[in-house]
Amino acid sequence: MKRREFGQLCASMAAAASTGTPLALASERTSYPASILHTDHNEQVTASSLEPGTPYLFFYPYISTPCFLIDLDIETRAGSSNLQDQTGEAYKWLGGVGPKRSIVAYSAICAHKMSHPAKEISFINYRHDPVTFYNKAGKTEQRQRVISCCSERSVYDPVDGARVLAGPAPQPLAAIELAYESDTGALSATASYGGDMYHRFFEKFGFRAAIEHKVGDPAAWVGDKTKIRKLSEYTGQIIKC
Repeated sequence: MKRREFGQLCASMAAAASTGTPLALASERTSYPASILHTDHNEQVTASSLEPGTPYLFFYPYISTPCFLIDLDIETRAGSSNLQDQTGEAYKWLGGVGPKRSIVAYSAICAHKMSHPAKEISFINYRHDPVTFYNKAGKTEQRQRVISCCSERSVYDPVDGARVLAGPAPQPLAAIELAYESDTGALSATASYGGDMYHRFFEKFGFRAAIEHKVGDPAAWVGDKTKIRKLSEYTGQIIKC
């Protein structure tokens, strides 16, 4: 990264922290300009184009903040239960979208130490197959359809708003609101809600993210389109535990 670009990065991050932009918001629903999900070939992603049980990766609302897109292949409902961020503020999950309300999106930044997918390796992953873990009661539990972070063994339930099932994570993963067009099946990202990690992420990983994404400002809006790809096509090694 050039010295001038590094200066721009530091300035933009300092400005975001001092002006109270959406980077600093936690559990309030934060609307962002809509970003249409599209493929490498610039084709619009539709609900029917997703492989059920396969984790996809896209970036939203910022150019370097990763998110999971998953067709869970089972129906999920809005407001199934109250969730809380780490400050104790409650919010409701909006549920999945699509013909079966099975398509969900979450921030792929772990709520514990912000482990996230990188090009070299990812310790956080969606597991459609059964995973065994120690739940919050200290008992062995086995579940499929979980998001598992192998850094410190935090486990989240994407069927229920990414509620924490196990491990040290202090809150659910932030949810990404999806807009679904029933006539075309097209999907767009429109908002983030729950306790997001964006501000902390830029403080800790902003410099590295700028290098990895080859941008001067990793906190820049991703744009009106954001590309998705399978997680396995983005990262070199996916850790399972």
